[in-house]
Amino acid sequence: MAKERVDVLAYKQGLFETREQAKRGVMAGLVVAVLNGERFDKPGEKIPDDTELKLKGEKLKYVSRGGLKLEKALQVFDLSVEGATTIDIGASTGGFTDVMLQNGAELVFAVDVGTNQLAWKLRQDPRVVSMEQFNFRYAEKTDFEQEPSFASIDVSFISLSLILPALHRVLAEQGQVVALVKPQFEAGREQIGKNGIIRDAKVHQHVLESVTTMVVEEGFSVLGLDFSPIQGGHGNIEFLAYLKKEESASNQVLAEIEKVVERAHSQFKDE
Repeated sequence: MAKERVDVLAYKQGLFETREQAKRGVMAGLVVAVLNGERFDKPGEKIPDDTELKLKGEKLKYVSRGGLKLEKALQVFDLSVEGATTIDIGASTGGFTDVMLQNGAELVFAVDVGTNQLAWKLRQDPRVVSMEQFNFRYAEKTDFEQEPSFASIDVSFISLSLILPALHRVLAEQGQVVALVKPQFEAGREQIGKNGIIRDAKVHQHVLESVTTMVVEEGFSVLGLDFSPIQGGHGNIEFLAYLKKEESASNQVLAEIEKVVERAHSQFKDE
């Protein structure tokens, strides 16, 4: 398991605006683990880089800080899930599921290949169907009691190209998708730097061009693109794509890719 300094991790997760603020915040005892409330007060202490942190006394808006990714997507792409049947592909603890419910989703299929990850409050919610140990690559319409009109995708160690064919089978016509594009799982091995981090803006641009082109080939239009407000594992910059299942699919973001990448690198330039 890769490890990271507490102050760096707190900064990457958006708890502080600068790394120096994060360092001071940790020293002041303001940073704790979401899972068990453990307090960290040594900025240089190395902890597993998948440790989710929060500020002491902070009440998280969603069961996982990852929910902020979908929250941003719904806002910037002006999407509504009110009354919708939805799928959360790669649900994990359920941050995206929580966002959907708080925004009025009628039913959420929370799908994940893992087990015992979904937050207890979501397991108990009658609007949530937990589908654990379910490999979405092999999903069929018959796996879902209602046809979903909205889907989110947040998967790791696998390309979106392996998820979209199944989603095309399952999703309603004109169905909308928010997909998290993780360049570290889409780029060629030679394009990935030390510790699995991609820092080169040109690689990000190339990956987004390739991925959005692939998306159209799978029967989805690409209608919007932005960067995730939270960095992924090891500090990788990730991107949010708004897709729509359409008969005549088109890529409407090609001209925007360079500027989106520039904004992302500007946002995380202190990293």
